[in-house]
Amino acid sequence: MTQFNESELTNAVIRSFDDTPNPRAKFLLQELVKSLHDYVSKTNLTFEEWDYAIDFLTRTGHKCTDIRQEFILLSDVLGVSMLVDAVNHRDRGGATETTVLGPFYVGEHKVTPHGTDISPHNLTGEKMFVESRVTDNNGKPLAGVPVDVWHADDDGLYDSQKPNYDSIGASGRARFITDSDGRFTFRTILPCSYPIPTDGPVGEMIVKTNRHPMRPAHVHFLVNAKGYEPLITHVFIGGDKYLDSDVVFGVKDELVARVEKRSDAATPDGKPVAAPWHLMTYEFHLKPGGGLAPKPLGTQAEEPA
Repeated sequence: MTQFNESELTNAVIRSFDDTPNPRAKFLLQELVKSLHDYVSKTNLTFEEWDYAIDFLTRTGHKCTDIRQEFILLSDVLGVSMLVDAVNHRDRGGATETTVLGPFYVGEHKVTPHGTDISPHNLTGEKMFVESRVTDNNGKPLAGVPVDVWHADDDGLYDSQKPNYDSIGASGRARFITDSDGRFTFRTILPCSYPIPTDGPVGEMIVKTNRHPMRPAHVHFLVNAKGYEPLITHVFIGGDKYLDSDVVFGVKDELVARVEKRSDAATPDGKPVAAPWHLMTYEFHLKPGGGLAPKPLGTQAEEPA
């Protein structure tokens, strides 16, 4: 007869999942039990510590809304998001490196013309012009590809974090469609480094463990071409002091762009601009394949890429 004690309990719980119909689900659950039980045994976890952990996870769930996902933030700061990303993109084959989606992807409402200023309400940030191109691994341009972009403003906030988001609408985010040469351009402001939200349980953990909450300045990109793997990535601003200590561990050398400070009277498309302004250029290379692109928070349906 099995004794549900420290020496026999783990195997009993593992066996309880033996009849799980889905083989993958069975494997994941049994491995999870092994890891959790091993953690409890190795650390001699106390009742008080386990109660705190349950309360922490409960508060994490309560902090989630349709436009804020505290569990994604928790996954990010523990490095789990980047580890999941890494094991699913082990062989890039020359394609652009991937990184975390982050908790502020909310989707786009309409296609935006090339050259549009996606931060028209921001009057304090220095202007930046972005020239980009999407190709396959051999440099062939990919036309008609939807590209979502989003970034924080010069206060370090995303539009969806602001109380007037529903009335003002999108700012610092847009969707573009690549032209016949795979190119797209837009205007915005130079992003700055910023802290992750620290008003929830994840921020509490960061503060109590003496970690800084900062992310280096970056622009998010989601490139979703039919016949290719969806590309979720950032382009980071070169020279940012937090590149080597990103709180969510999202930086890769290939994703750091050299952003030039310019004093020209016009941007590359010939439109006038007040100096100083900044020029970011970056080319994305896509890997053949398929997969599902992420959907905005609060939605359930997913469509093949």
